[in-house]
Amino acid sequence: MKRVIKFERGNYYHIYNRGANRASIFKEEDNYLYVLEKLKHYSKNYDITVLAYVLLPNHYHFLLRQNGFHPARLVPQYTFNAYTKAFNKRYDHSGTLFEGPYRALEVYSTPNILNICRYIHANPVLHGFVDEPAAWQFSNYLEWIDQRQGTLIDRHFVSSHFDSCAAYERFVMKYIRTLQLPRPLAEYLSELDSP
Repeated sequence: MKRVIKFERGNYYHIYNRGANRASIFKEEDNYLYVLEKLKHYSKNYDITVLAYVLLPNHYHFLLRQNGFHPARLVPQYTFNAYTKAFNKRYDHSGTLFEGPYRALEVYSTPNILNICRYIHANPVLHGFVDEPAAWQFSNYLEWIDQRQGTLIDRHFVSSHFDSCAAYERFVMKYIRTLQLPRPLAEYLSELDSP
């Protein structure tokens, strides 16, 4: 993994951001649904695969694969530009919604890709919103374990790395129990939760 981002075909990117001053960026369920519709629209239009995502009250995480020549950065850029305009209009809000531009990291190895997926899916539990990942509806964990038929997923990718839904559930739950990831990845992810 490295920090200089050059968006290229076939590569994987962890993209994330949080609300300014850690404030909420989602006020009600319709806000989440609006972002998910935009995420579907822009990922399809720009040939970007969403491997994993989670939307939480004050931040989000995406793991995206760039399939063509349109850079993966277009998905969060256009999704949240549209969302910010809609949010500001609906709630008579002014000023910035996010603490800055989204941040991105290119993810190189399959183990790191899989570990970031489980980190993303574990987020609602780790932040105390639910007791188990399947209870949080604003991620694609339910698609990964075949309990919902959403379209923001690469089912071939999932089945090529896990022989069953139960195997992925165990993979995620092991992380929730131990909070252990390979060291460079753990250091990178710990920076996301720093003040």
